[in-house]
Amino acid sequence: MRTELVSEPGTPDRPNEDFAGVGLPASGQGGCLIVLDGVTPPEDGTGCLHSVPWFTARLGGALTELTLSAPDLTLREILGRAIRRTAEAHGDTCDLSHPRTPQATVVLGRWSEETLEYLVLSDSALLLRSPDGAVTAVLDDRLDRVPRSSLASDAIADATVRNKEGGFFTAAADPSVAARAVAGAVPLDRVGALAALTDGATRWTEKFRAGDWAALFDVIRKEGARALVDRVRELEAADREKRAFLGRSKTHDDATVVYVEF
Repeated sequence: MRTELVSEPGTPDRPNEDFAGVGLPASGQGGCLIVLDGVTPPEDGTGCLHSVPWFTARLGGALTELTLSAPDLTLREILGRAIRRTAEAHGDTCDLSHPRTPQATVVLGRWSEETLEYLVLSDSALLLRSPDGAVTAVLDDRLDRVPRSSLASDAIADATVRNKEGGFFTAAADPSVAARAVAGAVPLDRVGALAALTDGATRWTEKFRAGDWAALFDVIRKEGARALVDRVRELEAADREKRAFLGRSKTHDDATVVYVEF
């Protein structure tokens, strides 16, 4: 098995709000991957004493432990329990009802000798490559379907579409959001490799249109996860002044790639 993990902050003066991990149990059977993209908070606060990196570390740690130790639970059940556990860690000190309470997108993958299970919540991505080279993107596209007018400002988005029916969902403080995640399973013999990416890395395909999902996967497989992040940074730097690509609110974003090849 080959594994790679690269996670780089968008700028050196801000902490990386992503979380990434690969878990391989001592039994040597199966494993998991976790990728979280912490939502950058607005300047006027989140109602929470804690930072987004604190939140993603807590949620990511809970997901890692539960995904490996509770094979009888579905990934949706695991996400719900991890969200509840994280909320309990700061519910006495923070306003978890605030629409910008710390939150994150989620990608989970768990494999046994027979099956790969997956879960995606919000705009991070999971790519599955079959042994014959076909690449399938597992995406939660609800944010893409939200009218641009609903995202005109943080206040409008928070009031109308963030974690609301008809809008989009992230892992914040409400465990019930786990039921909203895109989830499924495929036989492991139909998956030769997989890659989980935050939207700071998927910009190569989704924003800059430098290649489709199969081409992006080939960059990771042939050149490594670092090569994909480096390519994204080059494209961002070249477009620094114009920001010509729709939906790119930041010149640079935290970029995380986890790659597993069976």
